[in-house]
Order: sequence, then C-alpha cells, then structure tokens
Amino acid sequence: MDRANRTRLAVAVLLVFGLLFLLPSLGADEAVSYSEFKAAVRDGRVQEVVVTGQGVEGEFRDGEQFSTTLPPELVVGQQGIEGFLESNGVRIAARPEGEGLLSFFAIWLFPLLIFGFFFWWMSRQARGQMGPLGQIGKSTAKVHKPHEPTTRFADVAGYREVKEEVQEVVSFLREPERFRKAGAQVPKGMLLVGPPGTGKTLVARAVAGEAGVPFISVTGSDFMEMFVGVGASRVRDLFKTARQNAPCIIFVDELDSIGRKRGAGLGGGHDEREQTLNQMLGEIDGFEGSEGVVIMGATNRPDVLDPALQRPGRFDRQIVVPLPTLEERVEILNVHVRGKPIAADVDLRTLARGTPGMSGADLKNLVNEAALIAVRGGSDEVRMVDLEQARERHTIGRERSSLRLDEDEKRTVAYHEGGHALAAFLQEEADPVYKVTVLPVGMALGVTTQLPIDERHIYLRSYLDARLKVMLGGRAAELVVLGQPTTGGQHDLVQATRLARAVVREFGMSEALGPVGYGDQQQVFLGEELARGHEYSERTAETIDSEVQRILGMALQEVVERFEQLRAGLDAMAEALVERESLTGEEALSLVQSAVEPHQRALLRGAASVREVPAPVPEPVEEQREEEEEEEPARVV
Repeated sequence: MDRANRTRLAVAVLLVFGLLFLLPSLGADEAVSYSEFKAAVRDGRVQEVVVTGQGVEGEFRDGEQFSTTLPPELVVGQQGIEGFLESNGVRIAARPEGEGLLSFFAIWLFPLLIFGFFFWWMSRQARGQMGPLGQIGKSTAKVHKPHEPTTRFADVAGYREVKEEVQEVVSFLREPERFRKAGAQVPKGMLLVGPPGTGKTLVARAVAGEAGVPFISVTGSDFMEMFVGVGASRVRDLFKTARQNAPCIIFVDELDSIGRKRGAGLGGGHDEREQTLNQMLGEIDGFEGSEGVVIMGATNRPDVLDPALQRPGRFDRQIVVPLPTLEERVEILNVHVRGKPIAADVDLRTLARGTPGMSGADLKNLVNEAALIAVRGGSDEVRMVDLEQARERHTIGRERSSLRLDEDEKRTVAYHEGGHALAAFLQEEADPVYKVTVLPVGMALGVTTQLPIDERHIYLRSYLDARLKVMLGGRAAELVVLGQPTTGGQHDLVQATRLARAVVREFGMSEALGPVGYGDQQQVFLGEELARGHEYSERTAETIDSEVQRILGMALQEVVERFEQLRAGLDAMAEALVERESLTGEEALSLVQSAVEPHQRALLRGAASVREVPAPVPEPVEEQREEEEEEEPARVV
C-alpha cells in the first residue's frame, strides 16, 4: 500500500469514529436539569423513565422526550428516587450500563485499534532501517510481464552471431511443444560473457521481448545480506516464483558476485556466499529441476566462476559478447545518432575507425558528449568537430588550458612528443600518426595520437617491435637533444616494459626462452596464490628479466641512432610544435621530410593520417578567461 492510500485509510477511520461519537449526540433527547425533572414529576407531567446508572431518559405525557442526570446519592433503591417516582405515578424501567454500539467501541474495539496502530507504526520504523523481518528472506527480483520488455533484436545493433545463438531459446519459449515432439532439449542456462558495456543486459532484454514470456531480473549482489541463510532463502523464493510463472526467463546480472570458485579462500567453504551458490546449483539442475525456466547470466569475469556452474545442465552455453568490430561500431553509432540533429559533414565510418576498443556504452557516451559540446559551442547540430573533440576527450582526456608551461618545459615536451611521432614515421608497421600536441591533456603534458587503418586481431612480432620503438621514441629524443632523460616518459616506460614482458613470457617470442608461454601470473584469490606459487623457477625469472631488458635496450639504442641521423627533422617538428602547439600527422611528416636530406627520406617508411584535425570548440570558461586577459592591459593603463 502506497503512502496516498495509507493516508486515505487513516482519514476514513477517523471519520467513522467521529460519526460514532456524533450520532448519539445528534439523536439525543432534550436535556433538563434535575430540579426541572423533580418539578415535572410533582406536576404529574412525567409518564415514564428509564434509569441507566445515574442517567435518566424519559417521556413527558405530551410525548416529548427528555434526559437528565441524577446526583450520586439519589439512585434507584429504597434510599433513592424510586419512591418519589412511584408516588407520582411514574413508570420506572432500568437497563445496565455499557450496552450499545458506542459503549462496545469505547470499551473493547478502540483500545485494540490503538494497540494495533502502535505495532504497525513500530514495524514501519524498523522497515526503514533493516527492512521488514517477515520479508527478509524473500527474493528482491523484479518480475516483468510479457508485454513490458519492449526491446527487440532489431534494437541491438550488430552482434549477428550472438542473436543467432539466443534465437533457439526464443523459439523454444514460443513453441515448446514443437521441440518436445522432436525430443530436443534446449539449454537450461546461457552465460553472456564479455567486457563491460558491450550490451549483455541489452541482449537479455531483447530475448525477453522476442520470446513474449515473463522476465525476472535480479543482480548477483541482491542475494547477499548481513543475516546467515538469507541468500539461499532468496534463491529458493526466486525459483519458486519462476516455476509459478513458467515458461519464463531468469536473468542474473553480475553473476560472478555469487558464482566465484568455492574453497578458494583461506576461511574454508562455509561462508554465506558459497551457501548461496550451492542453493543456486541445486535449483538450476538439482533433484527437482526447473522445467520451463531458462536462466541467463551475465559476467565480465568468467575466469573466476565455479566449474560446477558452467557444466552441462546448468550454464552449459557460453555466449561471448565481444567488443564491436568496425562495421558493428558504425551500426551502433547510427542507432545512437538517431533522432539527433546531425550536420552534413559527419562521417560515422571515419569516427568508427578512430574508436577501436570502444564498447557500445562508450559510443553512446561519445555521441552524448558531442551533443553537449555542440550546445556549448552555440550550434544547433552535432558537427564532426564536436564528435572528434568528444572522441579525443574519451581517449586521451580533456585539454587543461589552465596549466601553463614555461618555454623550456614546452620545448622539452615538444621534443618528447616529436620523438614519438618521428619513431612512428620510421616504422613501416606502426599505426599512422593522427595528431601531435604539446597542450596538457588529462594527466599528460602532451600527446601523440595514432589512428589505425584497419582493426587488428592478431599481431606480428614486427608490429610489436614497432610499438615498442614508438613508446620509447620520447625517451630517445630526450637523450639525443638533452643528453639526459626526464621524468616525462614514466608512463611510456611502464607500458613498454609491460609489452616486452608479454612478448617474452606470454607470447613465447623470445629466443632465450623459446616457445614457452607462462600466461598471466595475476591470481584472483589469495588462497590460490599462496598455495600454488610461480609456474617457473627463479632461474627462469632471471632469464625473463634479462631478456626484457635486452629487448628494451636494443629498441631504444636503434631509435637513438636513427634520431641522430634525422636530428634536423626532429628539430623542425619541435620548433613547429612550440610555435603552433598542435600539428596534424600529415603536417608533422611534411616538416620532417622537408628538413632532412633527400637520401634520408627513404628512412621515413611510416604513414600519417591525411585528415585535417578540426579546431576544438572553445569552452565557455576559456572564452571568459581570454576576454579577461584582453581587458587587463586596458585596466592597467
């Protein structure tokens, strides 16, 4: 019952009680004083009376009703008023006190109602702090009726293979008899696996909308509570509700919160989470089973799930929902720009090519950010410049115009970023350079952006070597120009070391170690880490470290040697960056080519993006700051 209905009920109860008290008074007889009553009796005008305690109700001989109250000492009896009435010819009747509806309410029902109202109020107070005790073991899942999920497969852009995988379940829920006649069994559970933001929940909603059956959604963390046994109780109540609404779909989002491996911790296997998991395993495919109930789960951590949860008969079909490809990103962008005023210069394919690794949620946020930038820029349409600025803000961060660098720091940053760009121009397999800037962006003082031509799903050793040299290009430029390194390349070194270690330990591309891969050594559980330890000896660990140092040292030495030969091109690019602060990839490559000798141009085997970088939309704060800076000299004068 909602708050409005509770208020109406309380008002109705008060009105009923008010009427119960008012009705007797409205229909009461005329009240007379005791003296007037005695005088009427002496005059013979009273025909009969009814005595109730000290109250007297009677009738005059002319038919008029009256009532009065006797003094305490004058009650019916030998010492009371009885003789006086009889001597004057008045008929006397009597009735006990407490009879009538009003007396019943006043004596019995009203106290009970007050007592019940007090306990109801105490229950409401407790519900605000820890929830009603009677409902604490009930499932918190939301049951959606068949017509409520309005999402369809047409609303899910891309992911053709994923939709084909779940189509079987939709057909089974629509026509179960056709499958039963053929003796076919549809998987009881489907596990949607993929990075965050790829649309796993959206696919589940589309399945519910296409199937036209009740849809029960719940999050894995909803089963966890401070009381012991609540999680298992909520699982039982969830599947009880599902069986009552069968055929239906149960969707458990973030399944890894309750589905982690059992016995992996140091505290044994009797904690609340594991008991909840045991109950879920039994409900999905236990002794009773769950006929007509299809359970769908979603997680981005399938590696931590318990093996019993993924065996046949439970979540026996694992559907991967990966990051969208180039074509799928174009479709997703078309969905998100639908209904928005888009300018004629917007090229969604070019935008999709510059957003590798972005999920559907990232692309939705990018389009929304571009719309906000367009409004701040005073435009009624979302232009390509707005989308480009939103993409850069998402990938490399927002420009920090408030951070001012002095000339020496700015020149150092220019050589550092120019080193990254020049290293990319030297490597044929490196991604084309899109933009070079010395404006502070995010946590960086400058950024060199590369825009891949095609999506890569497998990497050659030569491509990884090219990436390492581009990462070390900033450090190499510092050594050539300044003669010493700076702290500006800290993040580059971390990324290069991580890539070199993966080349040696995980990809098996090192001659010293051979074709041996040890995988990722990061353990999910503390107990497993203490029990298992490393998969290789200390001597192998030393070999890995020395090989990583050798690969990074050779890459840096080769880049330094090339930069010494092309010092003129590095200087030209750095001078242009100091003066203009930002260069397109094509502009940077032209500067280097024009500064070096003709025979050295053959070394520049890399590529640059030919697209022009649009000027960023100025922020309102930046415009205000520029106006104040222009007015300041006038004030001084």
